[in-house]
Amino acid sequence: MANTISAERRIRLTKKETAYNRYWRTTMKTYVKRAKKAIEAGDREAAEAAVLKAQSVIDKVAVKGVIHKNEAARRKSRLMKLFNQKFQ
Repeated sequence: MANTISAERRIRLTKKETAYNRYWRTTMKTYVKRAKKAIEAGDREAAEAAVLKAQSVIDKVAVKGVIHKNEAARRKSRLMKLFNQKFQ
C-alpha cells in the first residue's frame, strides 16, 4: 500500500499506462497474426496487404513507446522474411 500521495498517483498512472500499452500490444499481435495467416493461405495480394497493415501498426506502436524501435524493426524483418520465403 502506498504511503504518500505521489506514490498513490503513480499507482493510478501505472494502471492507466498498463491498460494503454496492453491495448496497443494486443492490437499489434492481432495484425501480425492476420498477416501470418494470410501468408500461410497463399494468396499473395491478401498477404501483401496484411503485411503492409501489420508493419504500419508495428511502427505506430513503436512511435507510441509501447515497444522499442529495435523490437519493431525485428518484428517487421521477421514478417517480411516469412513473406519472401513463401512468395519468392
